Amino acid sequence: MYRIASASEYLVITGVGITDIKLAKKAWVLPGQSCTRFDISPVNYTFEVQAMSSEKLPFILPAVFTIGPRATDDQSLVKYAKLISPHDKLSHHVKELVQGVIEGETRVLAASMTMEEVFKGTKNFKQEVFEKVQLELDQFGLLIYNANIKQLVDIPGHEYFSYLGQKTQMEAANQARIDVAEAKKKGEIGSKSREGETLQNAAAIDAETKIIAVQRNGEARKEQFKVNAEVSIFENERNAEVAKTNAELATKKAGWTRDAQVAEVEAEKAVKLREAALQKDVEILNALTQTEKLKAEYLSKATVEYETKVQEANWELYQQQKLAEAELYKKQKEAEAQKALAEAAFYTRQQEADAELYAKKKEAEGITALAQAQGTYVKTLLQSLNGDYASLRDYMMINNGMFQDIAKINAGAIKGLNPKISVWTTGGGGAQLQGSGDRVVGGSAGAAMSEIASVYKTLPPLFTTVQEQTGMVPPPWLGTINK
Repeated sequence: MYRIASASEYLVITGVGITDIKLAKKAWVLPGQSCTRFDISPVNYTFEVQAMSSEKLPFILPAVFTIGPRATDDQSLVKYAKLISPHDKLSHHVKELVQGVIEGETRVLAASMTMEEVFKGTKNFKQEVFEKVQLELDQFGLLIYNANIKQLVDIPGHEYFSYLGQKTQMEAANQARIDVAEAKKKGEIGSKSREGETLQNAAAIDAETKIIAVQRNGEARKEQFKVNAEVSIFENERNAEVAKTNAELATKKAGWTRDAQVAEVEAEKAVKLREAALQKDVEILNALTQTEKLKAEYLSKATVEYETKVQEANWELYQQQKLAEAELYKKQKEAEAQKALAEAAFYTRQQEADAELYAKKKEAEGITALAQAQGTYVKTLLQSLNGDYASLRDYMMINNGMFQDIAKINAGAIKGLNPKISVWTTGGGGAQLQGSGDRVVGGSAGAAMSEIASVYKTLPPLFTTVQEQTGMVPPPWLGTINK
């Protein structure tokens, strides 16, 4: 039977006369041979790969791969015919095979990169995924015709990309607010400056036209002082603006939002200050114009000199005022610095006090625990001795070495002594016992021992007295008290 495959198909012939398999677009199928068809058109596979970057940040990588047999390579077609063609291209088996290869290579590659590298280098990341997946698919005779990696997506509970976008938006918004405030400030200051310059020029022209030639010398001197004063005023204003700019730069570090508000307030205050300064200059020029008009008509050279000295005095007063303002500003900054140092010292002392309080609490807890343990120890001993307080006392005295300590103290008290003990008996014989030689002088040894026995007879009343006054009883090995 003669078989013909369509444009996107191949015939796979096996059986009699064929060693392995035979691929053809058209062929005779003889008896004893089998013929099947397989389609080589590519198929789209859509996946959402869950991967994790080198910083342990999870994310979802949506991707669409267009995969099909490598039609230009006969060896790849043979692999595909043997391994994949028995299954439908859209079957669950083929999809799991392709998905496993793509997910495995994508996760390995993502684990070697940071989140920033994955996000900024999407093109390079796509190319590397494409190359590594293609190497694995070659063993199945498959070819990646196209790979499209979509926008990276956050996993619920790990909103990295969402927070990154919010950060970028907030930075752009804050910068825009600052730029608007700066532009508004420059526009208003420039407008008021031009208006003031116009008024100043008009007033100067009016003054010049009304001044007569007779007063040129006095006017020249006055203008010189005036120019010097204006130059000094301009320099002070520039210095003040530089200082204010430095202060603004320092405040910007505290936050973009506060900088925008400060810029708006400064713009408003600067406009008002500039308006006041320009208005003052206009009023001064108007007053000077009227003064010059009057001087041209009525005053003499002496009056001009008097006005010159007045201007000099005003200039010195202005300098002193500016110096005082600068000193005040310096004092304010020093006070703020001292306040900050005081707050830091207070915080340090507070932390030290908290640490000391914590140590005292732990020490008290240790003492309490030790007392509880000792109480439990004594209670256990007392229970073991069937509630016999005397036995407990004797045990603790022996266990703590009290009798040894008493013996040592007594031995130390009589150390170095050479006592002489005289024992008198009622039998009329006197005996003297020398402590160094232990010899008996006079009398008999039996009489001396009888005296010792009589002394020993006094011990029971002594023990009874001690027991009644102190509650202590002698140990059993020494003696007992009859009750």
